[in-house]
Amino acid sequence: MGGHEHCACVALTPALSRRRERERAVLGAKLMVKFYDREFASRLLIGSALYPSPAIMQDSIRESGAQIVTVSLRRETAGGKTGDQFWSLIRELGVTVLPNTAGCRSVREAVTTAKLARELFATPWIKLEVIAEHDTLQLDVIGLVETATILIKDGFEVFPYCTEDLSVANRLVDAGCRVIMPWAAPIGSARGITNRDALKLLRDRLPDITLVVDAGLGAPSHAAEAMELGFDAVLLNTAIAKAEDPAAMARAFRLAIEAGRTGYEAGLMGARDFASPSTPVIGTPFWHAVS
Repeated sequence: MGGHEHCACVALTPALSRRRERERAVLGAKLMVKFYDREFASRLLIGSALYPSPAIMQDSIRESGAQIVTVSLRRETAGGKTGDQFWSLIRELGVTVLPNTAGCRSVREAVTTAKLARELFATPWIKLEVIAEHDTLQLDVIGLVETATILIKDGFEVFPYCTEDLSVANRLVDAGCRVIMPWAAPIGSARGITNRDALKLLRDRLPDITLVVDAGLGAPSHAAEAMELGFDAVLLNTAIAKAEDPAAMARAFRLAIEAGRTGYEAGLMGARDFASPSTPVIGTPFWHAVS
């Protein structure tokens, strides 16, 4: 009898193994995030500015697990040894570079900067920012849509940094953007998600668009919340670079993003207006005798 059971177990092992391989493949596909036609395992994009030192920047990027790093064209084109050394440090990390148009205040300036970035970094990717007001860093969403339209027609793959406004996002999608990057709060504010309903609406209305929360997050819990809303990724810089221990903070954000995404995929229970017992009394022994 025992011998027959043993044989049956051996016979089932290959089938069980194949099933587990398929399950792992499905899980792996769910865990990947797609930016245009490229897939990445990490859902954390990280900036390369404001760190106390180049070594701390490298350590932080490594600890974050990020595979995409944003780079300011202005820093790279500063010239001299500083620009060369910085670019060398980025290359050592083996990451994908996402150049940005940070600081641009007009359509013309943003288009020119994007074209320079394409030549310098040999990539069609561009994180597009158009600023309306220097002191508050308010976004020029009209100029953003216009610039995105011009760049996409020129072959760029645009990552537009925008507000949480659905109408703006729809115009960017109509222009050809397949990635949208709304802020959680003004850049560098560390306030976390200030308009949860608007971000949730973006996720609901744009199910086929890669959505990245960019700017305004200050704590790992903020990033976890963004992932629980169903966003595909988070882009961070200041919250990590300005932490007392940037590398440790980068690791904390990595874990928070993994937890938030896993929670979203597991299916979060909905909020309720009233309490609900976690242990039902109906059907338990002597429930009627409990006072």
